[in-house]
Amino acid sequence: MNSNAKILKKGKSKKKVKRKSNIGSVNPYILYSVLALVAIGIIMVFSASYYDALYKHKDVFYFLKKELTWAPVGLVALVVMMLIDYHKWKKFTGAAYLVTVVALVAVLFVGSNINGATRWLNIAGVSFQPSELAKYVIVFFLAMMIDKYGGISKNWKIPLIYLASAAIFALLVYKENNLSIASIIMIVAFIMVFVSGMSIKEACTLIGTGGILGTVGIFSAQYRIDRFVSFLNPWKYADKEGYQLVHSLYAIGSGGLFGVGLGNSKQKALYMPEPHNDFIFAIIGEELGLIGCIAVIAIFVVLIVAGIKVASRAKDRYGKLLATGIISVIAVQAIINIAVVTGSMPVTGVPLPFISYGGTSLVFNLAAMGVLLNISRQCKSPKDEIEEKIIKSKMNV
Repeated sequence: MNSNAKILKKGKSKKKVKRKSNIGSVNPYILYSVLALVAIGIIMVFSASYYDALYKHKDVFYFLKKELTWAPVGLVALVVMMLIDYHKWKKFTGAAYLVTVVALVAVLFVGSNINGATRWLNIAGVSFQPSELAKYVIVFFLAMMIDKYGGISKNWKIPLIYLASAAIFALLVYKENNLSIASIIMIVAFIMVFVSGMSIKEACTLIGTGGILGTVGIFSAQYRIDRFVSFLNPWKYADKEGYQLVHSLYAIGSGGLFGVGLGNSKQKALYMPEPHNDFIFAIIGEELGLIGCIAVIAIFVVLIVAGIKVASRAKDRYGKLLATGIISVIAVQAIINIAVVTGSMPVTGVPLPFISYGGTSLVFNLAAMGVLLNISRQCKSPKDEIEEKIIKSKMNV
């Protein structure tokens, strides 16, 4: 027993030394993928927006200026979050949850209406979208709660309690007529609960329930019904509900293999409404062609795979859950956005992470990547994992 204790103590001391030596390193695949996507976003926001900017604001650089204002703020947030131990956010998570609820409720009463949607709060002249905050606060909250209480595999009611905390956010966001973000919140919450030990039977039951609720959500408003019907045959409704999707398909189709060239898109010339927002991937397809689209998708794949590896190698359950939730937000948004733009699912308002225009979204996404990078700094190395397995095998002898 004494020899085993010595082995365990020696293993722990080695592990501590190893973590200290790795504390300054970050996952390069995550860092460089994010920087590449931000750079692509800045370029494509300008390319996709200058007709719209000139027509509406008499300044071709209007949206570029705003993007260049928020991108540095987001990058500073990334660096700051990367340097702060992710465990320290636990003490602020409860307060952040309550603040987010208050902000989401406030939107319903005093929110600004932009393009027919009331989803923004104006704070000191800056438009702020609480739903963007909600996507990440629920990740931190669930990671903290599951790490503290667990019990998912012991009682089928426990996952429902965790999901109920996410449903509060989702319901408030849904009341803003934002079914897409409400769905993302619930999908990410489900992923976090599932990886924490939910049985396949319970998971299938919840997926079925979610599908029913999603269907009810679609058919609860006429404009959602119109979008769904137009998705089935956009060409039939090309001058109404299917207008944006049809022009998105025109853009992607005309791009061919190599595209028409950066800046040469025709669909952005006041044909497609606000092409720098949710449908910016269509402009990428038109100007940079299939090659450009594949390159962007490949960068997202590298980022998502790297994020999954960080989650699998995190040193504790809290880190695993936090990394899983953060990378799930990016993955789910990217998949939905690209699916919408290519006509693979009904049109819904989900921005393409790091690329679509939007200050709130960009800053929160970059800050979240900073947390993910901090988790990667404290991950177990493959050598650490092998050493732990050796120690455990010796302890069991």
